[in-house]
Amino acid sequence: MNDLLKIAIKAAIQAGHEIIEVYRTDFRHELKEDLSPITMADRKANTVINSFLEQTNIPIISEENAETPYNIRKYWDTCWIVDPLDGTKEFIKRNDEFTVNIALVKNGQPILGVVYVPVQKLVYAADVDKKQWYRSVIESTITDAFLDSLKPAERNFNCSDKLRVVASRSHLNEQTAVFIESLKKENEVELISKGSSLKFCLLAEGLADIYPRFAPTMEWDTAAAQAICNAAGVNVLSLDTDQSMSYNKEDLHNSWFICK
Repeated sequence: MNDLLKIAIKAAIQAGHEIIEVYRTDFRHELKEDLSPITMADRKANTVINSFLEQTNIPIISEENAETPYNIRKYWDTCWIVDPLDGTKEFIKRNDEFTVNIALVKNGQPILGVVYVPVQKLVYAADVDKKQWYRSVIESTITDAFLDSLKPAERNFNCSDKLRVVASRSHLNEQTAVFIESLKKENEVELISKGSSLKFCLLAEGLADIYPRFAPTMEWDTAAAQAICNAAGVNVLSLDTDQSMSYNKEDLHNSWFICK
C-alpha cells in the first residue's frame, strides 16, 4: 500500500478516536461565520490530522485551518484536502452518519483518499492511479503490516430493478428534489437518505446508482470520497464542465455535481 495512504489512514483513525470521545459526552456546538456548526470534536480531529500530515511536508487545505491565499496555493501541484469531521450536523443529531475525510490531490485531481466512519470503525481508502480501493472494519492497532495485508475491495454489480438515488439527509433542497422527480418519469426510483460522504461510498460499493448534489459543498466535503469513487469506477462530474470535479481552485466552493 502507498506510504502516504497509510499515513492518511492512521491520521483518520486517530482523529476518529478523538471524535468518539467527544461524541460520548454532553457536548455543545457553536456557529462559525458562515453559520455552519462546529464542535470540540472538529477541532480535536483537525489537530490530530495536522500532526500526521505535517510530517509529509505536503501543504494542507482543511476546513478548520486558516485558508492559505490562492496566490500561494496556485503553486501547489500537490496538497492534502481535509474535512476532520464531515457531517457535523449528523454528529449533533447523534445519528452516527459522520466521517473523517482526507484526500491527496495532485494537479487538481484526488489521487489518494480516506473516508473513515468512527462509529462503525469502518475505513474506505483508495489509490486512484492503481484503481484499487479498500473497505475494512478496523478493530485492532493499525500497523503497516496490517495495512499491507488488506485486500482491494470489489464493487457490487448486482443491479436493482429500481434506480437507487442517494440524497443528503440534511441538505435536500428544491433543485435536487425537482431533479429526482424528473428521474421518476422513466424509472421506478428508490430514494436513499444518508449524511456526510457516506453517500459517495454507497455508489462505490454498488449499493446506489446516482447521487445528484444541486446545493453548495466545499472541496473538503468531496475530495476524499471522489477518490474512493474514481478508484471504484464511479465518476463525480461537475455540472459546469461535465468533467471530473477539480480541486485547489481559487474558489474552494464546488459546483453542483452528479456522482454516477
